[in-house]
Amino acid sequence: MRLLGKLPTAALALLSTTSTATAQKVLDLSTAKWTLSNPIYNISVPGSVPSQAHLDLYSAGVIPDPYYGLGDFDLRWVAETNWTYSTVLDGLDTTSGTSTWLLFNGLDTFASIEVCGQQVASTNNQFRQYYFEVSSILSSCSTPTLSINFGSAVNITADIANEPDQETWPYGVEQVYEFPNRQFMRKEQSDFGWDWGPAFAPAGIWQPAYVIQLPASGIYIRNSLLDIYRQGQLNNLPPDQSQPWIVNASLDILGSVPSSATLSIEIFDINNTTVASGFLENVTTTATTIGGSVAVDGESCQLWWPNGLGPQNLYYFKISVVDGDQVLASVTKRSGFRTIVLNMTPISEEQLAQGIAPGNNWHFEINGHEFYAKGSNFIPPDAFWPRVTPTRMEQLFQSIVDGNQNMLRVWASGAYSPDFIYDIADEMGVLLWSEFEFSDSLYPVGSEFLENVREEANYNVRRVNHHPSLALWAGGNELENLELQLAAAADPGNDRWRQEYEELFLDVLLPAVYGNSKSISYIPSSTTNGYLVLNFSLPMPMIERYNNLTPGSIYGDTDHYDYDSVVAFNLSSYPVGRFANEFGFHSMPSLQTWQQAVPADELYFNSSTIQLRNHHYPAGGTFTNNFANSSKGMGEMTIASELYYPVPYHSDPIANFSSWCHTTQIFQADFYRSQITYYRRGSGLPERQLGSLYWQLEDIWQAPTWAGIEYDGRWKVLHYISKDIYQPIIIASYWNYTTGDLTAYVTSDLWSPASGVATFTWYNYEGSILGHPHTVPFSVGALNTTQVYADNTFTLPFSLKHAVLKMSVTATGTPPNTNETREYKHESYFHDLSLNDVKLIDPGLKLSYSKETGNFTVRATTGVAAWVWLDIPAGTLANFNENAFWLFPTDGPREISVKVKNDTSGGKWVEKVTVRSLWDNKLP
Repeated sequence: MRLLGKLPTAALALLSTTSTATAQKVLDLSTAKWTLSNPIYNISVPGSVPSQAHLDLYSAGVIPDPYYGLGDFDLRWVAETNWTYSTVLDGLDTTSGTSTWLLFNGLDTFASIEVCGQQVASTNNQFRQYYFEVSSILSSCSTPTLSINFGSAVNITADIANEPDQETWPYGVEQVYEFPNRQFMRKEQSDFGWDWGPAFAPAGIWQPAYVIQLPASGIYIRNSLLDIYRQGQLNNLPPDQSQPWIVNASLDILGSVPSSATLSIEIFDINNTTVASGFLENVTTTATTIGGSVAVDGESCQLWWPNGLGPQNLYYFKISVVDGDQVLASVTKRSGFRTIVLNMTPISEEQLAQGIAPGNNWHFEINGHEFYAKGSNFIPPDAFWPRVTPTRMEQLFQSIVDGNQNMLRVWASGAYSPDFIYDIADEMGVLLWSEFEFSDSLYPVGSEFLENVREEANYNVRRVNHHPSLALWAGGNELENLELQLAAAADPGNDRWRQEYEELFLDVLLPAVYGNSKSISYIPSSTTNGYLVLNFSLPMPMIERYNNLTPGSIYGDTDHYDYDSVVAFNLSSYPVGRFANEFGFHSMPSLQTWQQAVPADELYFNSSTIQLRNHHYPAGGTFTNNFANSSKGMGEMTIASELYYPVPYHSDPIANFSSWCHTTQIFQADFYRSQITYYRRGSGLPERQLGSLYWQLEDIWQAPTWAGIEYDGRWKVLHYISKDIYQPIIIASYWNYTTGDLTAYVTSDLWSPASGVATFTWYNYEGSILGHPHTVPFSVGALNTTQVYADNTFTLPFSLKHAVLKMSVTATGTPPNTNETREYKHESYFHDLSLNDVKLIDPGLKLSYSKETGNFTVRATTGVAAWVWLDIPAGTLANFNENAFWLFPTDGPREISVKVKNDTSGGKWVEKVTVRSLWDNKLP
């Protein structure tokens, strides 16, 4: 096989949904003329598909921008109301022999569907694909009409919760934010609110919808599975990389598949040149599916790799249903050849001999190679999914790649990501740890609920399995480490909660993964100690470990939240595990982002609007019991800022507000840097820690959150710092401020040894060197760390109030899957815990811009500049190659390049870029 290029962006949007069939007729319902109505409020406005009621009401001028001000509270009436979408189905063929189907890829959520005034069906799952044959109704209808009434999810879930004999759980188990009872609905859980987002609870036809008309012998491919794995591979176990590839395809069909039909496959490149073709073997057919598989020689396939680990080689697979010499239907998928496994096997004797602590592994392996997973957590990028566009996601994923990340954990419970997001991730090499939509609750286990979930899971597993970026399926978020523990604490000795948990997450969701794919691993909960037993000969192959732990052994992944900022930099407060799947602290967005959503007279730190947009407060008792101290939200950010940094004080209230927002971002980034370096160092320590995914990547709206990228794509301080600390080779300090012991380590995530020199220089804040620089040669092993410095701050000949240690490293190493030696450089700084107490002076920052190069230059002329920040004005989306750095007078001018993504100023934004450092907080 030959290497493939990129498919054009326009073609990507159609790639995962396009199918062909002889004489079929497909009406895209986005082209129909829709009306959105509600008789109670006497509202009738134009509607659209895909859309949701809030968006169409906003477009018609009935409501203001839902994101402005306190729209999430003021517009509750929209969520508490039923809404009807209706249209006339023009141009349908109602002649004899034609079958007509309605096909909905997403109805949000409680919907009643009528055609020609006759009831067709009711739906109750946002995440399922629904399809209904309506031929008989249309045969007696002169003017075909389609009407879909969406009930209020807020009201309906309340009714469900109040049904006689309805299941209940111990108090405090369900985390409640704005609306309760979310566990009873198969709808985006965060639609009812979360600590980082609003509660709009929208309703509507949120995904594409179609009318499909087929001749008597016609078929239509409504969904399809493509699974590529090594021969003999089993889920959750590392496969034999020497085995050939197996390509397995299975198509879900509308219409009837002839018993004589078979499947052909064609694998081709961007130039439509066929590189392999033939027929699938072992073809099986049911009334609604047809599938088969074929072996492919592994020597002829170029592998797909994540960002930074190799090229993203992609191929196109055309699967056709063939009956004799007639092609009945075809579907084309873009995919790649790779294995991705979450290895949770017991630590081997060989690993023990290497100094790895006993217990179990918990790391990912790509194409047989361990690697360090560097990334963050992806939440819903908008409360209204229909306005999440490919262009917007391409910009976001470019920031992910620019930030040196190779993995995102796609959090539950938002919505299953659309194919175009996976397509972008495939292109850019971003692995997507994907989760089923269950979070921070226990859920019903009635047969109807479980069957609903089974259909949801099978549809989505099959839909996205072909994407090489798909890294994992997890059952849900914080279930074992939080919900089961809360239930056990509230109801000691009752094993009911664990049994019900296993009914859903082991009896329903695990078979949905294992039954459809051999290429993907599964875990029941995002944070887990892994399995006690994995035996595919058992009726249920996975038996969970839970708390069956051996003292001195290490199991599973960790999450960590501690809002007591006093211990933020106490390394002993961080968990020791094999992988860190989420951790963090919230911060304010920038002034430019606040101005998009908040009136000018509310732009101060504790204004009513800003406080009410901060949803980080005790939720259903859960956060009160487990995470928070007596201060929440705004107070936690204030305490941290005042504890560690100069307190902003400016006579201009807007400038003061902007500085406060920025200072909260500095603490957030500083805290994350401390944790990420700690976790990365663990790659060479007994825990053999191989992953760091911080909470969270991006914002759902303009508010105080844990995000590193603001709602419009603007980078916070955090994203710049994570970019810096996710470089392949880094140097970082580790301080025990109780004993005074200070060490520094060089850490590498390369797959081969690297060597170089580390330099250590103490400066005072005027920029003068304190003593002679200290240089240390080093070598660091593959995916490893090495100590390069040791001292004790209690014995230094100067006070930390007057000194900062500059640490720099220059190393040579070979990037994975290359033969080229590369030079790596990194700098880091150690200083007293509180920069509020050190002797900062005016660094005399100077900023200039070159029209010739398009770059900025900044230099410090009179002192050390801490946390230098170049600020981009509103109206321009751009990011610098580096920001939020330290700058010394001895460094000379530092040239900063910029990548512009969107500009409404005609290029004049460069004239309004400003520069500041922590010193500027001191200015009256």
